[in-house]
Amino acid sequence: MSESEQKGRFNVAKRTIEIFSAGCSVCDEAVQAVREAACSSCDVQVRSMADPQVAAAAKRYGIQSVPAVVIDGKLAGCCQSGGIDLAELRSLGLGQA
Repeated sequence: MSESEQKGRFNVAKRTIEIFSAGCSVCDEAVQAVREAACSSCDVQVRSMADPQVAAAAKRYGIQSVPAVVIDGKLAGCCQSGGIDLAELRSLGLGQA
């Protein structure tokens, strides 16, 4: 393997997965499902809506209910109209290197 191939192999950009949560059992189930579907290229962050800064970020993303998932700054469509849909989250890159 060439040096540039080795560097490229280790410099894989992480995908940022933000899960906005109220800390309830429904949110906890969503967090677990997303974590299980995530891969090593996914930087999964659980964001508590109890934090005013997180709530402000949620508002900027257009989040109106939780749990909600934002992947690389984009609110998943399934989170705009109801609950999470793992198939849609995967189409946005969840679990893909």
